[in-house]
Amino acid sequence: MANVDETPTSRLELVMGKDAVRRLANSCVVVLGLGGVGSNCAEALARGGVGSLVLVDRDVVEPSNINRQAVAYTSTVGQRKTDVMARIVADINPSASITPIHVFLTRDNIGQILGGLDPRPDFVVDAIDNVTAKLVVARWCQDEGMPLVSSMGGANKLHPELLRFADISQTHGCPLARIIRKECRKRGIRGLRVLYSPEEPVRPQAPDGASGKAATLGTMSYFPPIMGQMIAGDVILSLTGLDGRITTSGGNAR
Repeated sequence: MANVDETPTSRLELVMGKDAVRRLANSCVVVLGLGGVGSNCAEALARGGVGSLVLVDRDVVEPSNINRQAVAYTSTVGQRKTDVMARIVADINPSASITPIHVFLTRDNIGQILGGLDPRPDFVVDAIDNVTAKLVVARWCQDEGMPLVSSMGGANKLHPELLRFADISQTHGCPLARIIRKECRKRGIRGLRVLYSPEEPVRPQAPDGASGKAATLGTMSYFPPIMGQMIAGDVILSLTGLDGRITTSGGNAR
C-alpha cells in the first residue's frame, strides 16, 4: 500500500535535504543531444527534481536506437527525439518547464539559441556525437562562463567501471577525447570537464555490406545509459553544492 505522505521528491529529500531539492527545482539545465547518453541523462535529471530542462536535438528515433536510448521504442520510431523526451519528462514531473528545440547547433546559431534562453541555464550537458559541434559548445560555454560537462566516446566499449571524470587535458586512451584535447589546445579552450573511459575500444564485427556508423560504432545496451546517469549525478551534485564544487550561477528563481 502506498504511503500517502510520500511525494516524488521524498526519497531525494532524505539524501539531500529539502533546501537542495528546492534548489534543483529552481535550476535550469540544457541537455544537448538526446542519444544514448543525453536521453538517459535528461530522464535522470527529471527524476532528480531539476525543474527546468532545455532539450536540444535534430534527429528522429531510429530502430538502431532501441538498444540504449531512453526515447527509443518501437512505438516512437520516426518521431522527433525532442518531442519524445519532452513527453517522458512531463510524465515524470508535470510541473517541470520543458523547452524542446529541434535543431543542430552551429557556431552561427548557438548564441541565438542558447543565449536567448530565459531563464539563463545553470548548467549545460554536452552529449553530442559531432566533434565540431562539441567544440562550438565548449567555446561558447567558456566565453559565457557557463558550467559545462561533456561526454566523450562510449562506442565499442564494455566496462563502465572504468568511466571517470577529468579535465580534458588529463584524458588518455579515448579516441574522441584525443581529438577534442588537441583541438582545445589549438582553440584556447581550457578547463573542459569530461566523462571518459580509457578502455581500448573493441574491434567491431561489422556485417557484410555495412558502412558508416553501422559498421564502425557498436554500443552495449548499458554503457551510454550509465554515462548519462553519471553525468546527471555530476550536474545534480554540482548544482546543490554537495560535491564541493562551486558553479557560476546559483539557480534561477522561478
